[in-house]
Amino acid sequence: MIKTNMLFFAKLSVYLLLFTSYFLPHNIHAQSFTMEQVGKFSFPSELISSPAGEKIAWAMNEQGKRNVYFSEGPDFEPKKLTGFNEDDGQEISSLQFTPDGNWLIFVRGGDHGGGNSSSTVNAQNLPKLPKVEIWKINLADGKVETIAEADDPFTGFPHKVGYLKGGQIWVADLESSSEPTQLFEAKGNVNYAQYSPDGTKLAFVSNRGSHSLTGIYQDNQTPIQWVSPSFHRDVLPQWSPDGKKLAFIRLQGGKGAAFDLLKPRHIPWEIWIADVETGNAEKLWKAPQTLRGSYPYPFFSFSADGNLVFQSYEDGWQHLYTLEVATGKTTLLTPGDYMVEQIKINPDRTKLIFSVNAGSDPEDLDRRHIGSIDIPSSKLTWETSGQGIEAYPVWIGNEGKMAYFSASSKRPHLIAVKDGAKIKLLQESIIPDDFPQASLVVPKQVKFTAPDGTLVYGQLFEKEAGPAKKPGVVFAHGGPQRQMLLGWSYMDYYSNTYALNQYLAELGFVVLSVNYRLGIGYGYEFHRPANGYYQGAVEYQDIKSAGEFLASMPQVDGDKIGIYGGSYGGYLTALALARDSGLFKVGVDIHGVHDLDGRYELPETYEVASDLDSAKKIAWESSPMADLNTWSSPVLFIHADDDRNVAVSQTADLIRRFEELGKSYQSILIPGDTHHWMKWSNMIRVNQATADFLKKHLLD
Repeated sequence: MIKTNMLFFAKLSVYLLLFTSYFLPHNIHAQSFTMEQVGKFSFPSELISSPAGEKIAWAMNEQGKRNVYFSEGPDFEPKKLTGFNEDDGQEISSLQFTPDGNWLIFVRGGDHGGGNSSSTVNAQNLPKLPKVEIWKINLADGKVETIAEADDPFTGFPHKVGYLKGGQIWVADLESSSEPTQLFEAKGNVNYAQYSPDGTKLAFVSNRGSHSLTGIYQDNQTPIQWVSPSFHRDVLPQWSPDGKKLAFIRLQGGKGAAFDLLKPRHIPWEIWIADVETGNAEKLWKAPQTLRGSYPYPFFSFSADGNLVFQSYEDGWQHLYTLEVATGKTTLLTPGDYMVEQIKINPDRTKLIFSVNAGSDPEDLDRRHIGSIDIPSSKLTWETSGQGIEAYPVWIGNEGKMAYFSASSKRPHLIAVKDGAKIKLLQESIIPDDFPQASLVVPKQVKFTAPDGTLVYGQLFEKEAGPAKKPGVVFAHGGPQRQMLLGWSYMDYYSNTYALNQYLAELGFVVLSVNYRLGIGYGYEFHRPANGYYQGAVEYQDIKSAGEFLASMPQVDGDKIGIYGGSYGGYLTALALARDSGLFKVGVDIHGVHDLDGRYELPETYEVASDLDSAKKIAWESSPMADLNTWSSPVLFIHADDDRNVAVSQTADLIRRFEELGKSYQSILIPGDTHHWMKWSNMIRVNQATADFLKKHLLD
């Protein structure tokens, strides 16, 4: 009897094993981590170095708890300076050392990645609104205090702090207990200010509506000096190292003729230099009158020799140039087919450091490494290489030490300090024990061609093994001026989507992240194509081609292709579902743009662009709204209602159209949060809902 029972249970065990293997979803066995676990990635921001000594500071986001950390040579051991230990949605921005290196200031609150950035964020939906405040940290005793309810701070020698409030400048002395005071009164709105090297003068920009002026404030008895005032827009004034010269960029002012809206036009810009004592200025350089030579919102600074360094797109890539003040001659510092970004100059203004998508490996086009230039010799050095992602570098002192963000395809970003060949990675201990670093996949670079012949790059996320045919998901990033990488992104929003792509691969999807046109990293023509966005949505070719490329892969089930994206990626997701529901069987549209009809306001004047009617028609036809009749795929809409980048009305209006047409949909509205999921728990909720919706329609 006992033997019979044992045989029965043995057979039952085999039956249950077979039942589990053949009848339960394959991904139940394969999944080794949760969305919450992979969402615990570390993310630094605001990395800065002191003008004096070997000191660095940064903010670190640990599951929504954002704090300031400090480190000093020679050992560079991290020290936590603040105690904000709640997932409360309050970001840290504008972190700065004072010129003497003895104080740190920062802003807590707001959402500085969107419009109305100084407006308070109440992601916790508290009865009393949080404040946006400037804080100070005394590095001598570690004391942390608020300075004022304000934003946009800047520092001056030795320990001055100024800030913008109500379009005017306010100042405080960090070593004084006196209240901040308004520095002066001036017509217009001040939107930029910078102290002279010795702290005795202040250069600022006053926006007067049709034009903007550069002014210099000295003291309460001396009239404000307007530098070469004109009917143009002067921006980004920069002090020479000796404080005797002021360089600035001059743009067109006023309002131009009603040129054709659909024809790209050159945006002219010039570099001027002024004598501070007299206020007289002269034009040094004028940008080439080409589309590539248009104003790029550049890096712009004096170097130690009294010449200038600036960034331009004029040769088709975002590069650095020197400008000799005496001759007006420019010299290209960073030749090659790659882009330069995140540029910093060292304290003595003899060296530049920056991030580039270049290296010895062709796949470095989809990575970031660190480069540097010795300005006197123009010598270019590649400081990092390999398969990692390095970004946002800063110099430490004047001896060649540097710090930067460092990540790989599996490890999220931490701060690294480099001294010669020696590299020290800081804060590895803060990565949670259950963060699934070892289980993450290494994305692969893929390329495919759009119908018009444009070469498009992407990253493929796929877990080994599993069924012979897997469902596929296309991910469309936002921006659109972004580039997704072969590793953790240096932007918090896209570290989030990178984590989600890893989770989708873990569930059993093949995920294709697409770097479509309008994105950076592949040259001017790719970044600024004709007929993009509301002028024809040419970039949608790249999204559709990505779906077709994914569907054609031998390991992908071509009848199970989904798509998701946020912001501009939400727009492209909606466009894909509206135009090509036959290809994209399901989608998640996260705070997307849906109606482009209002891109051109009807002018009140007699003079209008000759192609206004055509432009408005094309804008409408570039909108998902125009193709709702052919939208049959299931969709999940997600939007927060304090979004400062894409109005929540974009989703509310589309949902109303769905209801009027009797179309089904699912939706999630998140009250109080913004475009960037300031509250970590909201980010995890959105990611989980996205994955669950795709899984329901493509996996289950």
